[in-house]
Amino acid sequence: MTDESLEQLQTKIAFLEKANAELGDLVYRQHQDLQGLVRRVEELAQRLSAAVSEPRPRSEAEERPPHY
Repeated sequence: MTDESLEQLQTKIAFLEKANAELGDLVYRQHQDLQGLVRRVEELAQRLSAAVSEPRPRSEAEERPPHY
């Protein structure tokens, strides 16, 4: 193996190591974002469930039959 081919391999390895680190950081950030979104969906689901289960007073428009 020549010095030139060894240098090319080292350059490729350095590039791949950097790309791997960047991808790892990206996956970590996406995981954090996903966890936040899951928490938000759970909160919204709880709020929706609570809103559906709580009776609320009906307005006059809601009391009229739909054919009016």
